[in-house]
Amino acid sequence: MELKIKAIHFDATERLQAFIEKKAARLEKKVERATQLEVTLKVVKPETAKNKEVQMHLYIPGGDLHAERVCDTFEEGVLEAIDALLRQIEKFKDKTK
Repeated sequence: MELKIKAIHFDATERLQAFIEKKAARLEKKVERATQLEVTLKVVKPETAKNKEVQMHLYIPGGDLHAERVCDTFEEGVLEAIDALLRQIEKFKDKTK
């Protein structure tokens, strides 16, 4: 699975990118046929709390899955978005059976 990470309005650290890669491996275990995962990280209104937005698009044959979360940290947003994608994968698998 190809992983693309886009950081908007800031530069993503190596540590954050490594964290995303590690957590994205959970998705790859559930869906072997996944072709690409696009992760978009964005800082929204820097003066407020919960200003880190994480969007994930998972491309799989037969459909695309999307999750979007806004949290205090990017790590928290990534975890929540991946959990949401895992639930969507289960529903998608049930539908296709």
